[in-house]
Amino acid sequence: MILSLEPVLKENVWGGQRLVTEFPYHAEGEHIGECWAISAHPHGDGVVKEGEYAGKTLSWLYKEHRELFGNINAEEFPLLIKIIDAQSDLSIQVHPDDAYAREHEGVPYGKTECWYVMDCPENAALVIGHHAKTRQELADMIAQDKYEELIRQVPVKKGDFLQIDPGTVHAIKGGFLILETQQSSDITYRVYDYGRLVDGKPRQLHVQQSIDVITVPDEADTKALRHTDGLPENQLNLLEECAHYRVWKLNLSGNLSLPQDYPFLILSILEGKGTVDGKPVEKGAHLLITSGHGTIAIEGELEAILSTVGREG
Repeated sequence: MILSLEPVLKENVWGGQRLVTEFPYHAEGEHIGECWAISAHPHGDGVVKEGEYAGKTLSWLYKEHRELFGNINAEEFPLLIKIIDAQSDLSIQVHPDDAYAREHEGVPYGKTECWYVMDCPENAALVIGHHAKTRQELADMIAQDKYEELIRQVPVKKGDFLQIDPGTVHAIKGGFLILETQQSSDITYRVYDYGRLVDGKPRQLHVQQSIDVITVPDEADTKALRHTDGLPENQLNLLEECAHYRVWKLNLSGNLSLPQDYPFLILSILEGKGTVDGKPVEKGAHLLITSGHGTIAIEGELEAILSTVGREG
């Protein structure tokens, strides 16, 4: 079957209005920063919109009907798909791996993630990695607030794709619209937050945890970035395959018969419109296609990101 979920919209100090003006989403607030489109996380558990399981959460469905997900062994539904609208800069941050998250946070997943840049300003850059050569140098630079010297900024453009492994210092900057594919986790360690105040108080930093988990020395800038312009049309183009997910880009002009050979397949429409098995879809639609669905018929003029569980799923 093909499932649609009610997206969960999140207000963030750095968020804007694009998610409610450019997409078919609805939320109150001036700073809507995130749309959790496909999520079974307890802080944003999507509800099935229609059909046999209407009104049920994705976490319930995963627990009670694992056969819909290829009977994979993951403790919880493993992926979280979101769109991020950054009106201003996000904090400089880092995520732990599974082992650290389990030991120190009591949750099953750390956070490996990847970004597809849906939109950004001209001559834009993202924070990816750092310049410290040793962990002591890293700790010293953080203690002395030498963030401009510490961080590495990587030029990017619309259509770029970035893999963000645990331990990678990173930050999304103002003006970016990003589709994020990630493990189902919201564990984030803030290294620096520009002295911003929320309700008159600075947001919590996680300096020691950050020093614990940041990869030193760092080579993320040489590995993270891939350009997607010029990809062949009407086929799945693999962008990333890791332990936690596989991600493809589809540029469709016409029609495509796509075998659903995976435990599940998530399809997110970035631009354009068309149909999936005859059902109309447009920019902002996210579909969860369950195990055993068979061939999927996709038609239209559209761009999409597709994802499924990774090698360890």
